[in-house]
Amino acid sequence: MPRVELLHGEERRDDYHWLRDRGNPDTLAYLEAENRYTEAATAHTAALRGELYAELVARIQETDLSVPEWYDGYFYYVRVEQGQQYPIHCRRRGSMEAAEEVILDQNTLAAGHDYFRVGAVEPSPDGLLLAFSTDTSGAEEFTLFVKDLATGELRPEAIPGTSYGIEWAADSRTLFYTLLDATRRPERLMRHRVGTNPTEDALVYHEPDGAFFLGIGKSKSQAYLVLELGSHTTTELRFLGADDPTGEFRLIRPREAGIEYDVAHHGDRFFIVTNDGAENFRLMEAPVAAPERANWREALPYDPAVKLDGAEAFRNHLVLYERVEGLQRIRVLDLRSGELHAVAFPEPVYTIRRMGNPDFESPVLRFGYTSLVTPASVIDYHMDERRWELRKRTEVHGYDASLYRSERLFACAPDGSRVPVSLVWREPLTRDGSRPALLLGYGAYGSSYDPAFSSSYVSLLDRGFIVAIAHVRGGEELGRRWYDDGKLLRKRNTFSDFIAAAEHLVSEGYTAADRLAMSGGSAGGLLVGAVLNARPDLFRAAVADVPFVDVVNTMLDASLPLTVIEYDEWGNPEQPEFYDYIRGYSPYDNITPQRYPHLLVTAGLNDPRVAYWEPAKWVARLRATKTDDNRLLLKTHMGAGHAGASGRYDYLREVAFKYAFLLDVLGVTR
Repeated sequence: MPRVELLHGEERRDDYHWLRDRGNPDTLAYLEAENRYTEAATAHTAALRGELYAELVARIQETDLSVPEWYDGYFYYVRVEQGQQYPIHCRRRGSMEAAEEVILDQNTLAAGHDYFRVGAVEPSPDGLLLAFSTDTSGAEEFTLFVKDLATGELRPEAIPGTSYGIEWAADSRTLFYTLLDATRRPERLMRHRVGTNPTEDALVYHEPDGAFFLGIGKSKSQAYLVLELGSHTTTELRFLGADDPTGEFRLIRPREAGIEYDVAHHGDRFFIVTNDGAENFRLMEAPVAAPERANWREALPYDPAVKLDGAEAFRNHLVLYERVEGLQRIRVLDLRSGELHAVAFPEPVYTIRRMGNPDFESPVLRFGYTSLVTPASVIDYHMDERRWELRKRTEVHGYDASLYRSERLFACAPDGSRVPVSLVWREPLTRDGSRPALLLGYGAYGSSYDPAFSSSYVSLLDRGFIVAIAHVRGGEELGRRWYDDGKLLRKRNTFSDFIAAAEHLVSEGYTAADRLAMSGGSAGGLLVGAVLNARPDLFRAAVADVPFVDVVNTMLDASLPLTVIEYDEWGNPEQPEFYDYIRGYSPYDNITPQRYPHLLVTAGLNDPRVAYWEPAKWVARLRATKTDDNRLLLKTHMGAGHAGASGRYDYLREVAFKYAFLLDVLGVTR
């Protein structure tokens, strides 16, 4: 039966509301029928999928080892072995010449499960115990275990319903973890004593506000545990000496709407990154003994042209992660001399990935480096010597970087804003519109879609594709204003920016509308859906992964995971102003009788972030409304969640499926 309700004077009819009832046998039968239809409609691409999968696998280093990381007397690393889906966590005591100790083999734990994911892996400070958590459904609800590393046996306690956060106190016997509420919001911080019954665990803190998530971390110095309370726009932090696990967490600064901050401990002070009085965030400091706002002092002058993303404290250095004119930057402050310098990078367009750096005493900063043509690399930067050391570059078999070129363009949005577009192709390029192209985008939560290498892209590039990323508003590539101008009552800028990027690629001869595809996932799937409704003529095909497309209905349901905390991102449609605005772009609510491009949509039955029924309802309404006979496919993962398949080979099969769809509908052959 359809659901009909009256809201703000408008009658809302939802003919597919029944798909929300997972307990209804008709719902699962419907999803299975869609899966069978998708398989039948793509059966002719089976050979192409196999070819693509073989390429993807052949390109990766199937047996590989991460760069070891020094922590509390051990070198920790992860290795993968040919034919195995999951990594193996290992360590060696004192040096890499010592005997290997396998502390966690995910392949053994995953046996018998269609889906498997580890949430956290935390060795105790004394190295004798390992706390880890696992999810076997994709719902991002983990069970916490403690392993005795001397015997290799699991201790008897197992704690279900946990979130990602796990931290040890200094005594190596007290463990802090977070519990989820009914909407899967981490809301409680618990304290567990190893060897005791988890039912006796102490509640340390409860966060009653549904707009705030709770997390637990530890300073790099290992001196303090940090209780993190945050919404999308507001932060509150509390800290506790790691050697005082039964003590009370002390408040740094009470929450104030719109004020965000983070801290890095160093000696007798906290370095504080905050937007208090600085739209693009600035660096402050305060004494640990009196960290209240009244005692905050500016540590470095604020530059409004620079977005400060974060700070990381070492014994003798403070590392600043920044963004300038759309590019990431690292600067290093010598805490002994006060001298500040910027790290030099070898390419004009690149991406930096922050890494663990658990050793507070180290003079070496480790970070990840990549670009659209440079495979992921691990760099050790010797801060005193200002010297790069390449520790590892991901092996990509058969790949020659000299054959490819990356570039950054700027498209002009309707309001005059310059929208960055990063693209990569295989040389030579003639800009005559003949190239197929895939345009990617996200544009939400201030998450920047930075240009990074993907060995999977090579299968497209070698078939003539241009792969492009539209850095649309809603991300934070150009600073906090870029994010603010793509949320709430300015959300439509995200979609018009993407359309401008697509139009620019066509007008400049990089591709043509009948050769252009787009792809996005989650909030990027919302982008795909909104753009499809507005400009279906601009694209030949689209892939929408777990797309957030039923925006009005989801944001009206406070019982769903994420809804309340996301009022700061989308607005609350209970308020007429936000209802009218969201109603105007929500993909599900704006389907019209018109031609739509070929479309592949994915969903996860256990997805806690975008419920499976959103893509399912969207596809059903599209199928009933659109006027073309282009392909419309829904593929639901019946045993997975938001991220799709968990194993690395299963993931590559999914990539091959999507690429085969795109190549087929675009008519691309070798």
